[in-house]
Amino acid sequence: MRSVLFVLIVVPAVVLLGFFLRPEGTPPLQLVDGWPWLPKLLIACLIVGLLWILFRERLANAIASILIWGSVAALLAVGYTYRFELRDVADRVLAELLPGHMATRGRLVEIVRNGNHFPVLAQVNGATVAMLLDTGASSVVLTQEAAKAAGLPLEVLAYTVNVDTANGRTRAAPVTLDAIAIGGIMERAVPALIARPGQLQMNLLGMSFLNRLQSWEVRGDKLMLRGQP
Repeated sequence: MRSVLFVLIVVPAVVLLGFFLRPEGTPPLQLVDGWPWLPKLLIACLIVGLLWILFRERLANAIASILIWGSVAALLAVGYTYRFELRDVADRVLAELLPGHMATRGRLVEIVRNGNHFPVLAQVNGATVAMLLDTGASSVVLTQEAAKAAGLPLEVLAYTVNVDTANGRTRAAPVTLDAIAIGGIMERAVPALIARPGQLQMNLLGMSFLNRLQSWEVRGDKLMLRGQP
């Protein structure tokens, strides 16, 4: 209703204003070209106001959509530009919130303590293997299940190395692992031992891997592993 009244009142007023302000002798068809700048500005404002009243909902929705999608596009562009930095930040936050989660920054890996242990998720010969840090173990030690997942030939293993465990003395089979990767750290040709069936409950990350690193340390509740440059 307001739009209709606006049209009925303003349009005749604009027409009359034009006739009153036109120079003498100017034909009506040349009215607009002969008007001074002030009436033109007034009419332009009236036209803009009329369009705003008639289409303000559509314009408001269009402007809101442009702002929303523009913000989304800007966030995506910023996220893509700083994707590596954001991934590092996310890893560090998860490492604090989820004990055992690894935060990797190049050749530096940080692992948060879970209870009394540092759980480590490693790639052994390409297979994902859950391990526990054990600085008292002279070597990496794998269970039968982990050795099988890593593709080691269990049927030809020779259990010739004496080892002391919580259950007493037993024997283990020496092997050389093609590769162990933890985060951004990878070491190749790593000596390891394979425990007899039923003799080991958890895989151990021992000194045969740790000694390959540039450095490692336990700082508070964090295990810091730094690979060779």
